[in-house]
Amino acid sequence: MEKLQYTFKNDILFKMVFVKYPHLLKSLVAVILRIETKSITAFEILNSEMTPESVRDKFCRLDINMRVNGQLVDIEMQVTNEGNYPERVMYYWAREYSSALPSGENYSQLPRTLVISIMDFRLFDCAEYHSFFQPLEVTRHTLLSDKMGFHFFELPKVPAEFDQKDELLLWLSLFNARTEEDLEKLNRTEGSIMSEAINAYRIITASPEYRELERLREKAKHDEAQALLAAELRGEARGEARGEARGVSKVAQTLIGMGLPIQQVIQATGLTPQEVETIQRSSYLS
Repeated sequence: MEKLQYTFKNDILFKMVFVKYPHLLKSLVAVILRIETKSITAFEILNSEMTPESVRDKFCRLDINMRVNGQLVDIEMQVTNEGNYPERVMYYWAREYSSALPSGENYSQLPRTLVISIMDFRLFDCAEYHSFFQPLEVTRHTLLSDKMGFHFFELPKVPAEFDQKDELLLWLSLFNARTEEDLEKLNRTEGSIMSEAINAYRIITASPEYRELERLREKAKHDEAQALLAAELRGEARGEARGEARGVSKVAQTLIGMGLPIQQVIQATGLTPQEVETIQRSSYLS
């Protein structure tokens, strides 16, 4: 079973595929919003740019912001939970919504604004992989306004088997794909857009542009990890050996949470593969 070198959980890959193949993005958004693709008569990506300078920034957010039939829709792939994720999402919604009112217009002109989060971690204590939130009155459940909406898709909850007629599940299974076998299984689905999406994936991952952006992102992560390690070790050097070990373990835990490959964590910390695997397991359990 051949593992994929790159998956759709990579935010650079996710954005490049959907920006360069907007008809795929339109299809995905239509499925999420439960509308027909042909009903989308106005569609515009508002932040298609992705520069080498931006991917070096540790605060870089590779979301895709678009206007769909007058609505503002923001979609993002998020691999790690860095804490306070719902608050972060609400902040991004508020920023988009509050900046959408043209000068001199009344509040009725504010557009419906939706944030779509596709996450490679569990966020809610429920079995459902899709959650949708809107502001409701807590007793009567009366909708305050349909201009605020949050879609959350938790990839770890997506079932391994999928119904070929369930387009949403097909897309989420594609984002979850880890092996060539996974892609082939999706490629064989009849009447779906999966073969086009997989072809786009292969073209992008083979392109020099993607490889260079990915190299810069990995270098930025490694540089940040090295700086973090150096700072921790300088502080721990003034303590006892037990404190030093605790500091290195903490750094390893942080690097794992940042999504660095295990081999890079080993190189950065000097820990053994067994020690890193133990820290990784404890991180998942905590």
